[in-house]
Amino acid sequence: MKILILVAALLAAISTTTAAQTGQPDPLLTRRGWEVGGQVSKYHYEEPDFMNLKGNQLGAVGAYTFTSPTRVYSRIDGRVAYGSLKYEGSGTQDNIPNWIAEARAVIGKDYLVSDNVALSPYIGLGYRYLYNDLRGYSVVGNTAYVGYRRYSQYVYAPVGVTLRIRTGDQWVIAPTLEYDAFLGGRQTSKLSDTGLGYSDATNDQNSGRGYRASLMVEKGQWSIGPWLQYWNIKDSDTVPIGLGSVGMEPANWTREYGLELRYRF
Repeated sequence: MKILILVAALLAAISTTTAAQTGQPDPLLTRRGWEVGGQVSKYHYEEPDFMNLKGNQLGAVGAYTFTSPTRVYSRIDGRVAYGSLKYEGSGTQDNIPNWIAEARAVIGKDYLVSDNVALSPYIGLGYRYLYNDLRGYSVVGNTAYVGYRRYSQYVYAPVGVTLRIRTGDQWVIAPTLEYDAFLGGRQTSKLSDTGLGYSDATNDQNSGRGYRASLMVEKGQWSIGPWLQYWNIKDSDTVPIGLGSVGMEPANWTREYGLELRYRF
Protein backbone atom coordinates (compact mmCIF):
# COMPACT_ATOMS: atom_id res chain seq x y z
CA MET A 1 0.00 0.00 0.00
CA LYS A 2 2.92 2.35 0.81
CA ILE A 3 4.39 1.62 -2.63
CA LEU A 4 1.15 2.67 -4.36
CA ILE A 5 1.10 5.94 -2.41
CA LEU A 6 4.73 6.71 -3.28
CA VAL A 7 4.18 5.93 -6.96
CA ALA A 8 1.10 8.18 -7.10
CA ALA A 9 2.98 11.03 -5.40
CA LEU A 10 5.89 10.76 -7.83
CA LEU A 11 3.64 10.70 -10.88
CA ALA A 12 1.67 13.71 -9.63
CA ALA A 13 4.89 15.64 -9.02
CA ILE A 14 6.17 15.14 -12.57
CA SER A 15 2.76 15.75 -14.17
CA THR A 16 2.89 19.59 -14.06
CA THR A 17 1.32 20.42 -17.40
CA THR A 18 -2.16 21.90 -17.04
CA ALA A 19 -5.24 20.78 -18.92
CA ALA A 20 -5.32 24.00 -20.91
CA GLN A 21 -1.76 23.48 -22.12
CA THR A 22 -2.32 19.92 -23.26
CA GLY A 23 -5.85 20.26 -24.61
CA GLN A 24 -7.22 17.78 -22.07
CA PRO A 25 -10.99 17.83 -21.44
CA ASP A 26 -12.57 19.38 -18.36
CA PRO A 27 -11.47 17.15 -15.43
CA LEU A 28 -14.88 17.63 -13.81
CA LEU A 29 -16.54 15.66 -16.63
CA THR A 30 -16.38 11.92 -17.19
CA ARG A 31 -13.63 11.26 -19.74
CA ARG A 32 -13.58 8.88 -22.67
CA GLY A 33 -10.95 6.15 -22.89
CA TRP A 34 -9.28 3.23 -21.18
CA GLU A 35 -8.34 2.85 -17.52
CA VAL A 36 -6.10 0.20 -15.97
CA GLY A 37 -4.94 -0.15 -12.42
CA GLY A 38 -4.17 -2.24 -9.36
CA GLN A 39 -5.59 -2.80 -5.89
CA VAL A 40 -4.49 -4.00 -2.47
CA SER A 41 -7.21 -4.91 0.02
CA LYS A 42 -8.31 -6.57 3.25
CA TYR A 43 -11.01 -9.23 2.78
CA HIS A 44 -13.43 -10.55 5.42
CA TYR A 45 -16.27 -13.03 4.73
CA GLU A 46 -18.40 -14.26 7.62
CA GLU A 47 -21.33 -16.58 8.28
CA PRO A 48 -22.27 -15.49 11.82
CA ASP A 49 -21.94 -18.31 14.38
CA PHE A 50 -20.52 -20.63 11.69
CA MET A 51 -17.28 -19.54 10.03
CA ASN A 52 -15.19 -16.73 8.59
CA LEU A 53 -12.48 -16.19 5.97
CA LYS A 54 -9.97 -13.34 6.33
CA GLY A 55 -6.84 -12.17 4.59
CA ASN A 56 -5.12 -9.86 2.14
CA GLN A 57 -5.89 -9.67 -1.57
CA LEU A 58 -4.26 -8.25 -4.69
CA GLY A 59 -6.30 -7.21 -7.70
CA ALA A 60 -6.28 -5.71 -11.19
CA VAL A 61 -8.96 -3.42 -12.64
CA GLY A 62 -9.78 -2.16 -16.12
CA ALA A 63 -12.48 -0.07 -17.79
CA TYR A 64 -13.48 1.65 -21.01
CA THR A 65 -15.73 4.73 -20.99
CA PHE A 66 -17.81 6.13 -23.87
CA THR A 67 -18.93 9.78 -23.80
CA SER A 68 -21.24 11.96 -25.91
CA PRO A 69 -21.66 15.72 -26.58
CA THR A 70 -24.79 15.64 -24.38
CA ARG A 71 -22.61 14.56 -21.40
CA VAL A 72 -24.23 11.12 -21.30
CA TYR A 73 -21.61 8.46 -20.63
CA SER A 74 -21.45 4.68 -20.40
CA ARG A 75 -18.75 2.49 -18.93
CA ILE A 76 -17.78 -1.17 -19.04
CA ASP A 77 -15.41 -2.23 -16.28
CA GLY A 78 -13.96 -5.39 -14.79
CA ARG A 79 -11.98 -6.57 -11.80
CA VAL A 80 -10.03 -9.69 -10.81
CA ALA A 81 -8.65 -10.25 -7.30
CA TYR A 82 -6.86 -13.10 -5.53
CA GLY A 83 -6.01 -13.81 -1.92
CA SER A 84 -4.68 -16.60 0.27
CA LEU A 85 -7.02 -16.54 3.27
CA LYS A 86 -7.35 -18.01 6.74
CA TYR A 87 -10.42 -20.09 7.62
CA GLU A 88 -11.85 -20.17 11.14
CA GLY A 89 -14.90 -22.22 11.97
CA SER A 90 -14.97 -25.97 12.52
CA GLY A 91 -11.24 -25.77 13.15
CA THR A 92 -8.75 -23.53 11.36
CA GLN A 93 -7.03 -23.73 8.01
CA ASP A 94 -4.50 -21.47 6.29
CA ASN A 95 -3.73 -20.67 2.65
CA ILE A 96 -7.28 -20.90 1.30
CA PRO A 97 -7.29 -19.79 -2.39
CA ASN A 98 -9.92 -17.10 -2.97
CA TRP A 99 -10.71 -15.65 -6.42
CA ILE A 100 -13.11 -12.81 -7.27
CA ALA A 101 -14.04 -11.70 -10.79
CA GLU A 102 -16.48 -8.93 -11.55
CA ALA A 103 -17.94 -7.28 -14.66
CA ARG A 104 -20.22 -4.24 -14.81
CA ALA A 105 -21.86 -1.91 -17.32
CA VAL A 106 -23.30 1.46 -16.29
CA ILE A 107 -24.83 4.50 -17.95
CA GLY A 108 -25.04 7.99 -16.49
CA LYS A 109 -24.87 11.72 -17.12
CA ASP A 110 -22.64 14.57 -15.96
CA TYR A 111 -24.20 17.69 -14.44
CA LEU A 112 -22.04 20.78 -13.89
CA VAL A 113 -23.27 22.31 -10.64
CA SER A 114 -20.73 25.15 -10.76
CA ASP A 115 -17.32 25.94 -12.22
CA ASN A 116 -15.73 23.69 -9.60
CA VAL A 117 -18.33 21.02 -8.87
CA ALA A 118 -19.99 18.29 -10.97
CA LEU A 119 -22.41 15.45 -10.19
CA SER A 120 -22.41 12.20 -12.20
CA PRO A 121 -25.27 9.82 -11.28
CA TYR A 122 -25.38 6.37 -12.91
CA ILE A 123 -27.26 3.07 -13.01
CA GLY A 124 -26.32 -0.28 -14.48
CA LEU A 125 -25.97 -4.05 -14.23
CA GLY A 126 -23.25 -6.05 -12.52
CA TYR A 127 -22.07 -9.67 -12.17
CA ARG A 128 -19.82 -10.99 -9.39
CA TYR A 129 -18.17 -14.43 -9.34
CA LEU A 130 -16.29 -15.90 -6.40
CA TYR A 131 -14.42 -19.18 -5.95
CA ASN A 132 -12.64 -20.53 -2.91
CA ASP A 133 -11.15 -23.93 -2.20
CA LEU A 134 -11.61 -25.26 1.33
CA ARG A 135 -10.62 -28.83 0.53
CA GLY A 136 -8.49 -30.40 3.23
CA TYR A 137 -8.81 -31.29 6.88
CA SER A 138 -9.01 -29.27 10.07
CA VAL A 139 -8.96 -30.81 13.54
CA VAL A 140 -10.71 -29.64 16.71
CA GLY A 141 -9.91 -31.83 19.71
CA ASN A 142 -10.37 -35.42 18.55
CA THR A 143 -12.69 -34.50 15.67
CA ALA A 144 -11.57 -33.97 12.06
CA TYR A 145 -13.55 -31.78 9.66
CA VAL A 146 -13.24 -31.88 5.88
CA GLY A 147 -13.81 -28.95 3.52
CA TYR A 148 -14.99 -28.49 -0.06
CA ARG A 149 -14.96 -26.06 -2.99
CA ARG A 150 -17.45 -23.19 -3.12
CA TYR A 151 -18.67 -21.15 -6.12
CA SER A 152 -20.75 -17.99 -5.72
CA GLN A 153 -22.50 -15.82 -8.32
CA TYR A 154 -24.33 -12.51 -7.77
CA VAL A 155 -26.31 -10.40 -10.24
CA TYR A 156 -27.07 -6.87 -9.09
CA ALA A 157 -28.02 -3.37 -10.23
CA PRO A 158 -25.60 -0.62 -9.15
CA VAL A 159 -27.14 2.82 -8.50
CA GLY A 160 -24.67 5.51 -7.56
CA VAL A 161 -23.31 9.02 -7.88
CA THR A 162 -19.84 10.53 -8.19
CA LEU A 163 -19.17 14.05 -6.94
CA ARG A 164 -16.16 15.80 -8.50
CA ILE A 165 -14.69 18.85 -6.79
CA ARG A 166 -11.93 20.92 -8.42
CA THR A 167 -9.37 21.99 -5.80
CA GLY A 168 -6.93 23.98 -7.96
CA ASP A 169 -4.08 23.24 -10.38
CA GLN A 170 -6.19 20.47 -12.01
CA TRP A 171 -6.49 18.42 -8.82
CA VAL A 172 -9.94 16.83 -8.44
CA ILE A 173 -11.40 15.06 -5.42
CA ALA A 174 -13.99 12.47 -6.51
CA PRO A 175 -16.01 10.64 -3.81
CA THR A 176 -18.45 7.98 -5.02
CA LEU A 177 -21.36 6.38 -3.15
CA GLU A 178 -23.25 3.38 -4.54
CA TYR A 179 -26.12 1.10 -3.56
CA ASP A 180 -26.12 -2.37 -5.12
CA ALA A 181 -29.64 -3.76 -5.49
CA PHE A 182 -29.31 -7.55 -5.24
CA LEU A 183 -31.20 -9.24 -8.10
CA GLY A 184 -30.28 -12.82 -7.29
CA GLY A 185 -27.48 -15.20 -6.45
CA ARG A 186 -26.50 -18.82 -6.79
CA GLN A 187 -24.19 -20.76 -4.49
CA THR A 188 -22.69 -24.11 -5.54
CA SER A 189 -21.10 -26.22 -2.81
CA LYS A 190 -19.08 -29.25 -3.95
CA LEU A 191 -20.06 -31.42 -0.98
CA SER A 192 -18.93 -34.51 -2.88
CA ASP A 193 -15.37 -33.30 -2.13
CA THR A 194 -15.88 -34.43 1.47
CA GLY A 195 -16.16 -38.11 0.53
CA LEU A 196 -18.96 -38.51 3.08
CA GLY A 197 -21.67 -39.51 0.60
CA TYR A 198 -23.30 -36.10 0.15
CA SER A 199 -24.23 -34.77 -3.27
CA ASP A 200 -23.29 -31.31 -4.52
CA ALA A 201 -25.70 -28.52 -3.60
CA THR A 202 -26.81 -25.55 -5.71
CA ASN A 203 -28.74 -22.99 -3.68
CA ASP A 204 -30.57 -19.88 -4.88
CA GLN A 205 -30.19 -16.64 -2.92
CA ASN A 206 -33.06 -14.18 -3.34
CA SER A 207 -32.53 -11.47 -0.76
CA GLY A 208 -29.61 -9.17 0.02
CA ARG A 209 -28.01 -5.82 -0.59
CA GLY A 210 -24.64 -4.21 -1.15
CA TYR A 211 -22.90 -0.87 -0.72
CA ARG A 212 -19.74 0.71 -2.15
CA ALA A 213 -17.79 3.86 -1.48
CA SER A 214 -14.54 5.35 -2.70
CA LEU A 215 -12.61 8.59 -2.38
CA MET A 216 -10.36 9.09 -5.40
CA VAL A 217 -7.89 11.92 -5.87
CA GLU A 218 -7.37 12.67 -9.59
CA LYS A 219 -4.72 14.63 -11.47
CA GLY A 220 -4.18 14.35 -15.20
CA GLN A 221 -4.22 10.70 -16.19
CA TRP A 222 -3.73 9.32 -12.66
CA SER A 223 -6.05 8.65 -9.76
CA ILE A 224 -5.56 7.04 -6.35
CA GLY A 225 -7.71 6.52 -3.29
CA PRO A 226 -9.32 4.23 -0.70
CA TRP A 227 -12.39 2.12 -1.43
CA LEU A 228 -14.89 -0.10 0.39
CA GLN A 229 -17.31 -2.84 -0.71
CA TYR A 230 -19.90 -4.52 1.50
CA TRP A 231 -22.44 -7.30 0.89
CA ASN A 232 -25.15 -8.66 3.20
CA ILE A 233 -26.95 -11.75 1.88
CA LYS A 234 -29.83 -13.58 3.57
CA ASP A 235 -30.41 -17.34 3.95
CA SER A 236 -30.77 -19.26 0.69
CA ASP A 237 -33.38 -21.86 -0.16
CA THR A 238 -32.82 -25.49 0.88
CA VAL A 239 -32.07 -28.45 -1.39
CA PRO A 240 -31.67 -32.19 -0.72
CA ILE A 241 -28.05 -33.35 -0.50
CA GLY A 242 -28.58 -37.06 0.19
CA LEU A 243 -28.46 -39.22 3.33
CA GLY A 244 -31.78 -37.71 4.39
CA SER A 245 -30.27 -34.21 4.75
CA VAL A 246 -30.85 -30.80 3.17
CA GLY A 247 -28.32 -28.07 2.44
CA MET A 248 -28.64 -24.30 2.80
CA GLU A 249 -26.26 -21.37 2.32
CA PRO A 250 -26.51 -19.44 5.61
CA ALA A 251 -26.90 -15.69 5.85
CA ASN A 252 -23.52 -14.02 5.41
CA TRP A 253 -21.72 -10.73 4.93
CA THR A 254 -18.58 -9.70 3.08
CA ARG A 255 -16.46 -6.62 3.69
CA GLU A 256 -13.51 -5.62 1.54
CA TYR A 257 -11.55 -2.38 1.70
CA GLY A 258 -8.26 -1.17 0.33
CA LEU A 259 -6.35 1.23 -1.88
CA GLU A 260 -6.54 1.57 -5.68
CA LEU A 261 -4.29 3.24 -8.27
CA ARG A 262 -5.51 3.87 -11.84
CA TYR A 263 -4.03 5.23 -15.08
CA ARG A 264 -6.24 6.64 -17.86
CA PHE A 265 -5.28 6.68 -21.55
